[in-house]
Amino acid sequence: MVRPEPHPGLRGRSVLTLMHHPSDTIGAVLDLADALKREPVWPAWLAGRTVAMIFEKPSTRTRVSFEAAIARLGGHPIALSGRDMQLGRGETIEDTAKVLSRFVDAIVIRTGAHASIEELSRHADVPVVNALTHAHHPCQALADAQTLRERFGSLEGLPVAYVGDGNNCCASLMIVGAHTGMHVTCGCPEGYLPDPDITAWCAATAEANGGSVRVVQDPVEAVAGARGVYTDVWVSMGDEEQEAERIGVFSPYRVDDALMGKAAPDAVALHPLPAHDGLEITRSVLHGPRSAAWDEAENRMHAQAALLTHLLG
Repeated sequence: MVRPEPHPGLRGRSVLTLMHHPSDTIGAVLDLADALKREPVWPAWLAGRTVAMIFEKPSTRTRVSFEAAIARLGGHPIALSGRDMQLGRGETIEDTAKVLSRFVDAIVIRTGAHASIEELSRHADVPVVNALTHAHHPCQALADAQTLRERFGSLEGLPVAYVGDGNNCCASLMIVGAHTGMHVTCGCPEGYLPDPDITAWCAATAEANGGSVRVVQDPVEAVAGARGVYTDVWVSMGDEEQEAERIGVFSPYRVDDALMGKAAPDAVALHPLPAHDGLEITRSVLHGPRSAAWDEAENRMHAQAALLTHLLG
């Protein structure tokens, strides 16, 4: 397998959000992700490279998919939690970034405040990859795009709906949709709409790429004719005190067989996982024939492997 030339919009750069990279970087990552997925044995393109993976929040798919991707490419992943590091005992983000940059070739981090990863990137001399913040989840969006492209052949002009909380997954889906010319409609209740600045950027970028991004409050309107119906948890880590309130607000946005019936006949259901059966999505949908959630989870590994290959050149 011939190693592709790293995309100049990615090589050596941090990926905190896909907003800051040219639109054609998405296709470059997805093309390589698809190629890797077809290969039973991967080339050792990261041989001699070490990647630090900092997880300040619990993780299953993100940690395992990154660790597996790095190892399968011949690299060495180092997984770190907050309690494993002096960062958890008061060392500054700046000092952590400067020290880690002397040891590793890239830093992957899953944290809370987006400002934290921005500060880490400012002081690091190696690429920093966002493995989730409260504001953005770009690696998930790459896997979402890969999954949709596998199912439907092209992302250009593809109608996709998101229903539920206008959170980081919603924002990142809008961003990748804007870059690739999808028609993304988000159905979110008042008080839980996606960030208006991100929405405005996505709408303008989508229009330039032949797509569209819009936000509505009616879940049925959002999914009408959609070929991808995406949802996420209603109660994220840190929102437990609002659980009862959130369940009441989001109940009309549950992805069940009735709501899927309003989408296109060949529509697939997407979920970043973990899911709560019977809350944001019913078991009959998540585990039924229209679910693409398991392919979506697997594609985290392929998309992240492709991304790291482009970043580390």
